[in-house]
Amino acid sequence: MRVLALDHIDPQGLKILEEAGLEVEARGKMDEEELKKVLPLYDALIVRSATRVTAAAMAGARRLRIIGRAGVGTDNIDVAAATERGILVVNAPEGNTVAAAEHTLALMLALARNIPQADKFLKEGIWEKKKFLGVELKDKTLGILGLGKIGSEVARRARAFDMRLLAYDPFVPPEQAERLEVGLAPLEQVLKEADFLTIHLPLTKDTYHLLGRRELGLMKPGARLLNVARGGIVDEEALYDALAGGHLAGAALDVFEQEPVTASPLFRLANVIVTPHLGASTAEAQRAVAAEVAQDVVRCLKGEPVHNAVNIPVVRGPQAEVLRPYLELAERLGGFLGQLMEGPVLEAELTVDGDLAQYDLSPLTSSFLKGLLRPLLGDAVNYVNAPVVAKKRGIRVRENKSRDMGYYTNLVRARLQGRREEFLAAGTVNQAGEPRLVGLNGYSLDAGLKGHMLYVPHIDRPKIIGPVGLAMGDHGINIAAMQVGRREAGGEAVMIMSIDSEVPREVLQVLRRISGVLDVRYLHL
Repeated sequence: MRVLALDHIDPQGLKILEEAGLEVEARGKMDEEELKKVLPLYDALIVRSATRVTAAAMAGARRLRIIGRAGVGTDNIDVAAATERGILVVNAPEGNTVAAAEHTLALMLALARNIPQADKFLKEGIWEKKKFLGVELKDKTLGILGLGKIGSEVARRARAFDMRLLAYDPFVPPEQAERLEVGLAPLEQVLKEADFLTIHLPLTKDTYHLLGRRELGLMKPGARLLNVARGGIVDEEALYDALAGGHLAGAALDVFEQEPVTASPLFRLANVIVTPHLGASTAEAQRAVAAEVAQDVVRCLKGEPVHNAVNIPVVRGPQAEVLRPYLELAERLGGFLGQLMEGPVLEAELTVDGDLAQYDLSPLTSSFLKGLLRPLLGDAVNYVNAPVVAKKRGIRVRENKSRDMGYYTNLVRARLQGRREEFLAAGTVNQAGEPRLVGLNGYSLDAGLKGHMLYVPHIDRPKIIGPVGLAMGDHGINIAAMQVGRREAGGEAVMIMSIDSEVPREVLQVLRRISGVLDVRYLHL
């Protein structure tokens, strides 16, 4: 079997492939046309971040069984197109954790002591001290956005500098934060109290431009910002204004919204330190991620289960065809409930009723947990590691079966329990193979589970639905479908809307002010 390894994969990964008896061709970056020509000759492909694996590049690759990403993010791979073609996509979520954490600390020290700027002056023959007066890390508050693997490693290292640690992470239980000696707080509080703010979140629809003009304005005058996560989380235009106007004292950026980038207004600012996405660029990290993904490629080509599947749960035998549509349903129920919940999830429960009860539930549970955790953790969570990630985050996971058959031949029920709220959803798959939401907190519904959605609990009375629809129309948001569920006339009810576009925060506030509306939450599946 043949493997194509692009983007200068570390020799350690190539060695593992060759020792497994695979024929390996190692090359540099390829563009789409070149990749399209050669890919039909290979059974496996491994890339780093330079080569883009598009749907067009995969179009004729009938032999291709697996694509490995030597790193965490898979944004350079069209995962949906690979899934449609039955191509497994794997990544290496563990290998670069220490490298990214250490790079964060390196940038923090450089930012605090103006090291790159002072280096530049002295090499130009200028001995300057007053201009580069720095600050100490001791007793400063480090705000950490995202307390996953990398955020936790940053916290452990920052404690050595006697910093006060404060984090925003809606999925982390207080017990885990306490073990790290990190305080948990809402996003706005972290922004307001941080002297240094470091970002360790994935880029998702919820985190895109998470730090915009308003959020940067909430930060302390003189605070400093670091991003070694993903470009796009920070609005770069708003950041430029905050830095140029003197509100923020400095920023250190390893990632950018468009990469590669060699020119930006931010590059002209003396209080900005930039590196070209070097977070994972250590010899040790490159060896680790290359080895991790190479081992999964070998497992796949030998017909063994892989460890880091991004897109396809491993289900074999006669149950595969039966479970496949319900795997998607379970994942979407997880994503739906996870976005409804505010605050950490303490317990997640999955129950199946009907014919499905005769099968092993673990693939469905893994799919459910991946959907639940994905909005916050992005590519760091997959079908294989989702149960482990949930356990590390203090989430108790339960599974139940019932052969009793009610109105539906097969029904999947999901429950999330938090500290302040609980959500229960039920779903099934219709005759067209589409996941459907048929129950929510005791309300009967029949709604799709895809695209842009609004959840609107309200009082069941006249002049509720109309004003909601008018407000949406006034802001140019088209309603594609609406389902309303109630238990009794005049009591509490719920609206689930499918809409054609994202709902801005200001529109959500308008909807919440409508008399009789109890809450409004926007979701995207």
